[in-house]
Amino acid sequence: MSTFLYRLGKSAYSKPWYFLGTWIVILGVIGALLGVNGIQSSSEMKIEGTESQKVLDMLAEELPAAAGGQASVAFTAPEGERLDTPERSALLLKAINEVYSMDYVINPAELAAQAAAQAAGQGAATDPSAAAGQGAAADPSAAAGQSAAADPSAAAGQDDAAAQAAAAQAAAAAQAASAAPYGPLLVDGAMVPGVMLSSDGNIALFQFQFTVQQTSLPSEVPDNVIEAVTEVEQAGSGITAIPSDSLKSTPSIGSTEAIGVAVAAVVLFITLGSVVAAGLPLITALLGVGISVGGAFALGSVIQMNDITPILAVMIGLAVGIDYSLFIVNRQRRLILDEKLNAREAASRAVGTAGSAVFFAGLTVIIALCGMLVIGMEFLSTMALVAAVSVLINVLLALTLLPALLGLVGEKICTAKARSKSNAAGNKEHHGFSHRWANATVKFRWPIIILVVLVLGTAAIPVTKMELGIPSGASANLDTPARQSYDVISEGFGEGFNGPLLLVAQPNNPSDKISMETLGKLTQELQMHDNVTLVSPLGVNETGNIAIISLIPKTGPTDTETRDLVQDLRDPSYSLASDNDITLGVTGFTAINIDMSSKLSDAFPIYIGIIVVLSLIILLLVFRSIIVPIKATVGFILSILATFGVTTAVYQWGWLHSLFGFDTGGPLLSFMPILVTGILYGLAMDYQVFLVSSMREAYVHGRHGNDSIVHGYDLASRVVLAAGIIMVSVFAGFIFAPDAMIKQIGFALAFGILIDAFIIRMTLVPAVMAVFGDKAWWLPKWLDRLLPNLDVEGDKLIAKLNAENGVSGHKK
Repeated sequence: MSTFLYRLGKSAYSKPWYFLGTWIVILGVIGALLGVNGIQSSSEMKIEGTESQKVLDMLAEELPAAAGGQASVAFTAPEGERLDTPERSALLLKAINEVYSMDYVINPAELAAQAAAQAAGQGAATDPSAAAGQGAAADPSAAAGQSAAADPSAAAGQDDAAAQAAAAQAAAAAQAASAAPYGPLLVDGAMVPGVMLSSDGNIALFQFQFTVQQTSLPSEVPDNVIEAVTEVEQAGSGITAIPSDSLKSTPSIGSTEAIGVAVAAVVLFITLGSVVAAGLPLITALLGVGISVGGAFALGSVIQMNDITPILAVMIGLAVGIDYSLFIVNRQRRLILDEKLNAREAASRAVGTAGSAVFFAGLTVIIALCGMLVIGMEFLSTMALVAAVSVLINVLLALTLLPALLGLVGEKICTAKARSKSNAAGNKEHHGFSHRWANATVKFRWPIIILVVLVLGTAAIPVTKMELGIPSGASANLDTPARQSYDVISEGFGEGFNGPLLLVAQPNNPSDKISMETLGKLTQELQMHDNVTLVSPLGVNETGNIAIISLIPKTGPTDTETRDLVQDLRDPSYSLASDNDITLGVTGFTAINIDMSSKLSDAFPIYIGIIVVLSLIILLLVFRSIIVPIKATVGFILSILATFGVTTAVYQWGWLHSLFGFDTGGPLLSFMPILVTGILYGLAMDYQVFLVSSMREAYVHGRHGNDSIVHGYDLASRVVLAAGIIMVSVFAGFIFAPDAMIKQIGFALAFGILIDAFIIRMTLVPAVMAVFGDKAWWLPKWLDRLLPNLDVEGDKLIAKLNAENGVSGHKK
């Protein structure tokens, strides 16, 4: 490996424009594809195989309108005033009618008219389109207030059973309406479809449904809806319109990530000592991000990419791109200053030795990311693949473009001041802080090991209380529309209205039908559940084998009680389902989130097992040791548990919330543990490879015992320290992004790197290595013969160069 990379580095250094031109062409092709295809992404998180997704897919096939996305707008009047005054009611009605007139928005009034006409002309039971679309999963106000007159079956004058069923539905709706602290909004004595008014008249809730999921909507549709409803905020009206979170724009990373890049530039300058040397890692990292993220967007018409995917690729691409190039440039400078090699030979050897470590470090990150494919979630798999490609491209850039750029820079990579300082120092060893720290960790190894385990073990305690979900408006910042909408809806109608459930009832016997009488009975029985606020029957499809019901829980979308309710409804032994010989399917955004959390929890142990086994194999090949890979993995387990513990305390319990720019704690992002574990495992092994490969190199070249540990640490700690600061800075830049999901991911990655780089790798690792001494490199002879020698330390390469070239490489 090192010999091949040495030749590659020398070729790139000697013929820089060939390699530079190739990457410029690749960037140009991606730019052209972007110009043709445009930038495409979505907010869809489709969870294949879950109960909620199965129901949603069935609805999309049988009743497409029922599978459409839902949204809402809350209107408020000044405190103590009402919205149902003639002036304000007229403004609201105008805005609502404007929304209903838009493409992709279902108008329940039109559907009701069509249903009535069909029922009158055909004597049919229920118009499927009306059943699917009567106002926003549905219109609870209509269900509560329209009674049998709005029921097509009643309007058609069907037989007694249907009439009794209609009466039962009306009774259930009336019972719910009488107990609820809200009612329909009336304008000139007529109800406004899809709108409820709180009991004090201060809050109105407008719920509506799209004909397709939000992810399939043209981008201008939500914008047009927001523009229409905010027209009520004209001077003197006193009305405030607050769109729901489902109408928000896609997540953004804001501008705070630029701070991380700026910090990285400063750290690079301090570490490498010149603007030229510091600029090269930044150039390669930014180019890597541009190619990987741009390429993903360019293929947006072929692969469906979630909005978070490019943000994650930017996070990882910047971090590893800077680190990998830094490791190689630092090695080249060390060879120039310490061993007096010329820049060409030093660059070639740096790519051969440090480049080998970079290759295998990148491979561990890629394996950790690709391990997410076993989970079977399309959006998560795409996210992992795009991030893995970003890492791969940055590895290739570090091994090809970086030596080409070094060839253009030439001997200027080291300043005259740095050369003079090195010449003045001669061959004397300078025992700086890193040397003293390494000696201290070796000397006090047992107290350090015990202290680290106790501290990280304590930090991990909150993990036992970690709750997973999708952050909702309940945990958004107080000044955001998402939080204001959530609070207003909760105040006027109850928290459950922020997370309605869509129930689909099907007979257990395929030949049976769901009568209107059965639908009415279901409605009444569901209404009696302790955690149900309102049940709205939406009707039965044309063939009579699917009934749709909207259910509003009493508790919020992320509450444990809501999850228990969903499980109750799905349970085949649930009395309501078994007594009526039906199966109840539950879907909707809330149910999808519950299913996602459950599936991720089940897949997490399998995922951990896969990446640990594969990475242990790679580390075994790299270090040719049994103890070192196991030690590396145990250290990572300590750091990841502490990371999740602190993240739980901060983002779920709300500790130090003002410091990190958010107002209220809530459940952690459901796919965050798997995502962060994969990324942190790969990056932690980066530092393991960088640091311990230097110790291994010192051992291979004749140093033994604690001397090899201290010497290797002294050589690598500076670059590992710089890499850790850079990674923490880049990830920390995302903590103050406006989107709650990006905040949590950024914090967990930044804090995880902080723990793993500085506490585990730079403190615990040398202490544990000192416990084992030379035995840390023990490998059974039979296994030593089986394993290929990858020569990561470049021992064979150096021996070959010395034999072939003598000291010619030292000539200036």
